[in-house]
Amino acid sequence: MSHPLQGSKPGESTAHLPALQPSGEVLVTGGCGYIGSHAVRALCEAGYSVVIFDNLYTGHLEAVMGACDFKLYQGDLRDEKAVESVFKQHKISGVLHFAGLTLVGESVRDPETYYGANVTGGLNLLAACKRYKVPRFIFSSTAAVYGNPQASPIAEDHSLRPINPYGRTKLAFEHALESYHDAHGIRFVTLRYFNAAGAHPSGDMGEAHDPESHLIPNACRVGLGQLERLTVYGKDYETPDGTGIRDYIHVWDLAQAHVAALEYLAAGGECGAFNVGTGQGHSVLEVIRAVERASGRSIPFTVGERRPGDPPRLVADPARLQASLAFKPARSDLKTICEDAWRWHSNHPHLYGKP
Repeated sequence: MSHPLQGSKPGESTAHLPALQPSGEVLVTGGCGYIGSHAVRALCEAGYSVVIFDNLYTGHLEAVMGACDFKLYQGDLRDEKAVESVFKQHKISGVLHFAGLTLVGESVRDPETYYGANVTGGLNLLAACKRYKVPRFIFSSTAAVYGNPQASPIAEDHSLRPINPYGRTKLAFEHALESYHDAHGIRFVTLRYFNAAGAHPSGDMGEAHDPESHLIPNACRVGLGQLERLTVYGKDYETPDGTGIRDYIHVWDLAQAHVAALEYLAAGGECGAFNVGTGQGHSVLEVIRAVERASGRSIPFTVGERRPGDPPRLVADPARLQASLAFKPARSDLKTICEDAWRWHSNHPHLYGKP
């Protein structure tokens, strides 16, 4: 059985968007994770009442403490009774679903766990939404559903051929959402992220994965002396500097996109999938140089072999998101992303066990 913990409130909100319903609350699964915690803060600033459901396996309670008022239930989506207890105690008007496992390599080694967490757990959540007539659902998906891109930038009508269990579980849940919409009227938006990066502009929220596999936080760790050097996986791609190119979206912009998606559905917007990216790609070497400028420190690296399955270029076509949700990123230029990430990591050097 899950149990509630009360959050804290540092000050009054500056945003004035209306809540979905006067008595309604927004459930955020995985709300103590990197992206989920930023979404919780964005929801609170927009005037929503928030309920968090998180097993705290990879999430951190510290990520949301002090962000706003909320109620937290510690539990796992694979536990049907724990999920049911939250819906019994709260009038849930919308769901932001972040909870799940996200490591590609781990999904290859242990597909059973990934299908259990990402599909079975998600289906338990959808079943509760059906029973309690929750009308709106925002799903945290991924560009991994596209597999190896056949075109760049990638639009939402690109073929969906994920090449690993992680991407397949995300696509399986996208299909489940469509089926629940058709059968039970649950209205949804699927947000397919490209590369989430950066930290809250205040410097008090950021990325703290263990293990950490992402380029920008690991570059910051090199700058702090926590890692000796980076490994650049492949320098022989058909790109201007030979390194892979990715589309980076600031995590705070990504959080705002979830609020925009909730408002879009509340206003009668059509269900569907939307890419969340900028349409601009940056190479690995460009990112390293940007972290060097943000930190004022050298970021040494070595060049390793390409990783299997890594495409040379992954860039979003964000036109559908920008047109339908009237959403445009505000902090997703590479300079701002790296400056915000460096501020967070330099202010919290203890996160990886080295003060």
